[in-house]
Order: sequence, then structure tokens, then C-alpha cells
Amino acid sequence: MQESLFPMDPPNDVKADVRAGQVIASTHAQSPVLPFPSAAETRDLASALPREIRLGTSSWGFPGWAGLVWADVYTTKQLARDGLPAYACHPLLRTVSLDRAFYKPLSAHEYASLAAQVPDDFRFVVKAPSAISDAMVRDHGRGLQRNATFLDPIAAAHEFVQPALDGLGPKLGALVFQLSPLPSSMLLRIPELLESLATMLAALPPLRPTAPDGVVAVEVRNAELMTAELAAVLKAAGATYCLGLHAKMPGISDQLPMLRALWPAPLVARWNLHQRHGAYGYDSAKDLYEPFDRLLDPDPETRAILSQVMAATAAAHLPVYVTINNKAEGSAPLSVEALAEAVRERHILRTDPHPVPKR
Repeated sequence: MQESLFPMDPPNDVKADVRAGQVIASTHAQSPVLPFPSAAETRDLASALPREIRLGTSSWGFPGWAGLVWADVYTTKQLARDGLPAYACHPLLRTVSLDRAFYKPLSAHEYASLAAQVPDDFRFVVKAPSAISDAMVRDHGRGLQRNATFLDPIAAAHEFVQPALDGLGPKLGALVFQLSPLPSSMLLRIPELLESLATMLAALPPLRPTAPDGVVAVEVRNAELMTAELAAVLKAAGATYCLGLHAKMPGISDQLPMLRALWPAPLVARWNLHQRHGAYGYDSAKDLYEPFDRLLDPDPETRAILSQVMAATAAAHLPVYVTINNKAEGSAPLSVEALAEAVRERHILRTDPHPVPKR
């Protein structure tokens, strides 16, 4: 499973520069970001996947992907600014999560600029701004006060969904409302929360006329919200549950009932953080995994179950969007490769009418 996507290793000096953190800005700051040439095996793997399946990563500005995605070592700043076209050249990377939209709303012009950099078959997964999806106003992760625009229907429609539609057009894939961890006082009033969520979802402009592959998904970070009532709200709105693979949440097997309750539905999954790091382990995972060029913590159980759900959802001709963070296994591009291999092995599941494995 851990064979390299690219049989040719990057030059040793490139590897050494990345591992030592010596990204040489003066050499490449003015040069274009070039893609690492894909091997025939990579192209064959990509062509073996159902077209409904789109795999990608959480953002793309990582110098450590030199020799995996990038042809050379570039700075984080240059990759963030100029790396998307090279990223989209990778045969397996047909989507990407625009995580920065969570921190600041993007304009239609900014979305259009991104859309112009990728092929017609590329789709974006976009996180809703925290001003809409987080119940608290936070500073360095700490909730300071209640957020007055949490699940606000007008803000969601006009500051998130409509600009994304206008800018991305048919390249819009999934719009994800990641509901950040809720304060205990709100968890005591879940019916009120679900009513607010239903009101917001009902107010959103329709995606399909502009983005035929568009999906609205809701991700939660409190297990208490994984209920039949949430599934009913999502189903009534034509939205789906985002499979959030994060140490704050139960493992993938325990989240499958939500998918069963919504079937048939598109699959949106965000594989964010390995369970070994715990609910607040992002920083420790980053320290352990940088420069994100190796699979240090393979998670074959998650990969096996996720690949089965992906293959069967695609067999029903429904969209599949899966994005992976470096902190899931150590290197998002290599996780994408391993997951694609697992889906290919389950090719026979294209005819299986049951999308979710039995526990």
C-alpha cells in the first residue's frame, strides 16, 4: 500500500532541503510552480477509479510535497499563491478543500480566480466561514462569546453559498458547514439547534442549476448530534452528512448509521486527524508528521471501510468527495494514493446496492 506514487525518487538534495526546512526562496520565488511528472502507474490508477469519485487534500501549500506533487522545493507562500494549477495536474487530485474559507469569507472574484486555474472536471470542497458555522467567537481556539451569526440564513446564503456559486460555477463540488464543538449549554438544547439548522438550509439558493455536481453537507464535532433527528433535517433539505474523520469524533464505523439513514445520498468525507493524537492533537500531529512526505501512521481500518463506502456510492452514480489532511496518516498525497488503491481493489462493489458495510 505504501509504494510510491512516483517510481522516480526526487533528487536527494530536494529531500534534504525539505527535511531540514531549508526552502530556498531565492532560487524559486520568481519561477512557476511545476508539477512533479506523474508515472504511468499513477495515471492507470486514476483511470481505474469511477469518475464519480474525486479525491483531494486539505489545501495545497506544503513544500514537503516536493517529489510527490511538486517538481521542486517551493516556499509555502509561493505554493499558496501559484501552486493550484500544478496540484490539479496530478491525476489523482481532482478536488481540494478550501480550508481558508473557514477563516475569512471569499468573494465571488476570489472563487472565480481559483476556478480559472483548474480543469473543467475539477471540483472544489469549500468550508463555510466560521462566522456562520461556529457557535462561538474564538481566539486561539478558545470560545470567548456567543456568535450572533451562527447558522444565520441570510449570512449563509449571501456571504457563503451565493459567492461560491457565482465564482466557482460548475466547478463547485461540496459546501461543508462544519459545526465546531458546541458549548455544553447548547448541547442541552439540541432540538433548538436542529430547528435553526433546518431554517438555514431551507434558505440556501439551489446549487444544481449552476453546479450539477454540487452538494451541501453538514459536519459535526459533537457525537451527541449524530441522531436520527439530524438525519431527518438533512434529508428534508436535500443535504447530506459529512463524514468527519477526526479524533474529536467516534471512528468511522460508529458514524456509518448516519450514512445509512440518508441513503441514497452523495458521499462527502473529510479525513482530518488520526485518532492516536486525541481531540486536541493537531499541533502534536504537525510536529510529528512534518514535512508531510511519508505515511508515518497508516490507518488501514479507516481506509478499508471508507473505500468500500466510496466504491458503492459511486456505483449508484452519486458524487463522492473525499479530502484528506496531512495529519490523517502523515502525508495527504500518499494517503490519497493508498485510498485510491483500496477503491480499485473494491472495483466489484460497483454493482453492490448496499453502500455502507454492516458492522
